[in-house]
Amino acid sequence: MSLKRSPLAPEVFPTMQPVAGCNLAAGASAVRYTGRDDLALLAFAEGTTVGGVFTRSRVPGHPVTWCRRIIKGGQARGLVVNSGNANVLNGQHGDAAVRMEVTAAARLLEVPQDQIFVASTGVIGEPLPAERIAKTLPDLYAYLAPDGWQAAAEAILTTDTFAKGSFTTTTIGGSEVKIAGIAKGSGMIQPDMATMLAFIVTDAALPAPILQSLVEAANEEAFRKITVDSDTSTSDMLLVFATGQAVHPAPMDADSGLLSAFRHALLDVARDLAQQIVRDGEGISKFIQISVEGAVSDESARIIALSVANSPLVKTAIAGEDANWGRIAAAIGKADQQIDVSRLGIGIGNWIVAQNGARVPNLDETPINEHLKGREIDIVISVGPGPGSATVWTSDLTHEYININADYRS
Repeated sequence: MSLKRSPLAPEVFPTMQPVAGCNLAAGASAVRYTGRDDLALLAFAEGTTVGGVFTRSRVPGHPVTWCRRIIKGGQARGLVVNSGNANVLNGQHGDAAVRMEVTAAARLLEVPQDQIFVASTGVIGEPLPAERIAKTLPDLYAYLAPDGWQAAAEAILTTDTFAKGSFTTTTIGGSEVKIAGIAKGSGMIQPDMATMLAFIVTDAALPAPILQSLVEAANEEAFRKITVDSDTSTSDMLLVFATGQAVHPAPMDADSGLLSAFRHALLDVARDLAQQIVRDGEGISKFIQISVEGAVSDESARIIALSVANSPLVKTAIAGEDANWGRIAAAIGKADQQIDVSRLGIGIGNWIVAQNGARVPNLDETPINEHLKGREIDIVISVGPGPGSATVWTSDLTHEYININADYRS
C-alpha cells in the first residue's frame, strides 16, 4: 500500500546526536514487507535502566506481556522492534516467537534474556515468523552504530508516512545530558496508559524507580493527550532508557530540584513525538488543538476534550471546513462530565461562537470558515468556574482514512 506523505509532515527528519551508551541498526527481515527495512535493534551499555508504560487493552500483544514482566527488573541491554506483524492473539506461538527473538538478541549482545525488550506493530492475529527476525539480527548487530536513529525510526513504520524523531539537550546539576526519541503511529491512536510505539533514550544516570516516575508523568502530559480515531492499540508501548553514561549529581527522587530541567526536556521530547503522530494521522488534512478550561478537575477536562476530539461529526465538519459549532456542543454534552451549561463557551480560532450558554449575537461565520481552511485548527472550550484544564491534539477525518483502513491488509 503506497501512501502519500502527510501534508503536515516536517520537511526533514531532525538532527539526532549520538547518545552515549546507545547503538542502533535497522534491516529487512521480510516479516511482511518487501523492499524496505522492517526490523530495528537497539543495544544499551551495561547498567542501563528502563521505565515504561504499556497499553491497558485487555487484549495485549505478546511483546507487551513479556515487557511488562521484565521491566520489573529495571535493567535493559537491548530492544528488538519489528513492523508488519503485531504478534497479538497468537497463543503459545506468540509467546514462543518472543522467546525466539529474545534468545537470538541476548546471544548476540551477550546479555541476560530478561534485559531484552521486544516490540511489534502491524497486523493483528497473524503468526509472527520470528525465525526471519532471528536470522536477520546478526546482520543488524554487525552494523550497530550511534547514528542509526533515522534508519531505526523508518524501520518501525506501518501506515505512517514519515519517520518520527526528536532530540534535545538539557542539564542535571549543571552537567549536560542528551535525550533522543523515535516513535511510530498513524492510525489506531488513543494511547490508554496508538498503533503507537515510542522509545526514548537518555545518557542520564537515573535509578529505575525515579525513571519510572518520570516516564509516567511525561506519558500523562503527552501520549495520553492525543487521539486520531479513539482506538487503543493492543501494542501501545512507551519505553525510556537511561544509559548512565553522563556524569552529574545523583537525584534523590523524581521530584528533586536537580531534575527540574530534565523533567521539562523529557516532556518536550515526548510531546513532540506525540504531536508528530497526530500530524501523521491516517488521511489527515488538519491538526487540531482542543483546550478545555473551567472543569471540575484536569481529568474531567481531558475527558471532555477527548470527547470532542473523537467525535466523527466534529472531525468531518472540520475536514469539510464547516463552522458547525453545534457539533462541538453535542460532543461536550456526551462526555457525561459535570459542567455549568450557563457558563458554556466555545471558541474556534480567535472567534467566540458561544458564550454563557448561548450563541453570540450576530455571529459571522465567514472568518471562522477561513480559519478552518488552514492546516492548524484551534478550539477553546469553557465549561464552568472549576480549576480543571487540559489540552489534547487530534486530526480531522477524511475519505482517505476509510481508504487506508479498507485496504490495510491488501
